[in-house]
Amino acid sequence: MNPEIAPRTSLTRTLFRSDATQRLLAFAGLIVLIVVFSIASPYFRTETNFLSIALATAVNGVLALGVTFVIISGGIDLSIGTVMTFGAVMSAVFITNWNLPVPIGVLGGIGAGVLAGIANGIIIAKLKVPPFIATLGMLNVAKGLSLVISQVHPIYYPTAPEFNQIASGSIIGQIIPALPIPNAVLILIVAAAVASIILTKTVLGRYTFALGSNEEATRLSGVNVDVWKIAIYMVCGAFAGLAGVLIASRINSAQPALGQGYELDAIAAAVIGGTSLAGGEGTIVGTIIGAFIISTLGNGLQILSVPQEWQTVITGVIIILAVYLDILRRRAA
Repeated sequence: MNPEIAPRTSLTRTLFRSDATQRLLAFAGLIVLIVVFSIASPYFRTETNFLSIALATAVNGVLALGVTFVIISGGIDLSIGTVMTFGAVMSAVFITNWNLPVPIGVLGGIGAGVLAGIANGIIIAKLKVPPFIATLGMLNVAKGLSLVISQVHPIYYPTAPEFNQIASGSIIGQIIPALPIPNAVLILIVAAAVASIILTKTVLGRYTFALGSNEEATRLSGVNVDVWKIAIYMVCGAFAGLAGVLIASRINSAQPALGQGYELDAIAAAVIGGTSLAGGEGTIVGTIIGAFIISTLGNGLQILSVPQEWQTVITGVIIILAVYLDILRRRAA
């Protein structure tokens, strides 16, 4: 082999394997989408539309943060969409039905997600039920509980008009009128910062990567794998509960039939952002970029009047391509 070619080949493989390169590719894809849709329609590049994309990304982004932990650990959570709904319903019950203060209702919604996450973790870690089956079952449990508790009717917030401001209000806009950034986007940024710290600076984050890389080796090293696996699903549930509060605030009601299908967008955001479905790899920054790609794609296709069924097809193709690129990257590694 030519000695000059070998170093170049090695460098190419190293760059292809790099997490930073994967994030850069995802970001480049986002920029391309924005440019293409901006050229295709002048309505896309309006300030109102960009704010709409940001607001839509907040909910899916928070959901994707939680599922990123689970996927990195080598698991999957198909229940986060309906757990989000369960959190929204419980928040509405606390605030509307029980007349409790809004902060208590917010904590109640997040707490409902935490309980669902703990249940998932126990079923998977202690009962040894495969994550796919366990969370698929929880998907239906959370969906059913939401319908039962709400009596199959939406729950509104007539006694708490300030609840709507959690997502749709703008603290920054009050200070700087030229920047009416919704509070939901600020919550997403704070949640992403917290998730990044947990994933990169804590024992939980270290064991999350360890479980995804080699669970058996982690167990043999003396780590209580079951406890940390439960903790990971609990974190995922907490983010799902927070997403439930955000979506309820955004539409000013808890819709018990809403939620199923959101898990696919959240998982897609994580995968597009570079989180490997094989486990052991992923970043919070990449997940946020992936969430913006999903929201931008959906928004742009709607503006171009692409039928909903074709939007679903296009999103599915992008997910397949993202997974295939991950497979190529792992082969190169």
